[in-house]
Amino acid sequence: MSTSTSFATSLRIQLRVVHALLMREIITRYGRHNIGFAWLFAEPMLFTVGIIALWSTLHDVDSSRHVNIVAFALTGYSTVLVWRNTIGRCTLAVEPNTALLFHRNVRIFDLFLSRIALELTGATLSVSILMLVLIVTGVIPPPADLLEMMFGWALLCWYAAAMALLIGGLCEYSELVERLWHPIAYFQLPVSGSFALAVWLPEKLRNIVMIFPVPHCVEIFREGYFGKQFKPYYDIPYVVAILSVLTLAGLWVIRDISGRVEPQ
Repeated sequence: MSTSTSFATSLRIQLRVVHALLMREIITRYGRHNIGFAWLFAEPMLFTVGIIALWSTLHDVDSSRHVNIVAFALTGYSTVLVWRNTIGRCTLAVEPNTALLFHRNVRIFDLFLSRIALELTGATLSVSILMLVLIVTGVIPPPADLLEMMFGWALLCWYAAAMALLIGGLCEYSELVERLWHPIAYFQLPVSGSFALAVWLPEKLRNIVMIFPVPHCVEIFREGYFGKQFKPYYDIPYVVAILSVLTLAGLWVIRDISGRVEPQ
């Protein structure tokens, strides 16, 4: 009984700490003026709308591949934002907040958790609101399987969180990691599955692309939206195994740097 109570108390403290860090991050990043907190999801929405407008200008709505280009752009670029923004925000999560670690209940893991939660929330609200508006206005049809879309999005969020812990933690060992991650993120775009369906790729190229976990998540997400309009390629057990390894590696790194950085 006492163990259960102790865990419940610790959980409440953890939630209060993360909530406080979230509020601090929002105020620091977006301020109290203009639309304030709304920039959390308005900013990624603007980027996504820009990409949709660009792709719609360059392609017909019903392309030769029989895919609604607006829906394709939305289900593609939104997946890029979720992992790129989340990982990018965590590359400098510790240094600006070192003073907060002198509070007894604040840990390095809390700094990462608050930033991860903020970015994932913003990306999720952005794609949800934008998709709802486009569906209501008749620009795109409703998704074929909403639950499958949510599952694919959840896997993407898991990847983003695991990599944010890993890359953000490694940045504390060397600034070189933070400098290298940005070009690596751009190099990852062609193999992210966001700009082309796996079925469109030649078999040899597809086999290389599907080594990475992100295209599997995107294929699931898009199958949930488009349904049987194309043949998806993904391997859920493979993705779960890779993401589990990345998560364990990220947690180990965070534990190691905590012993180096946190006040004793």
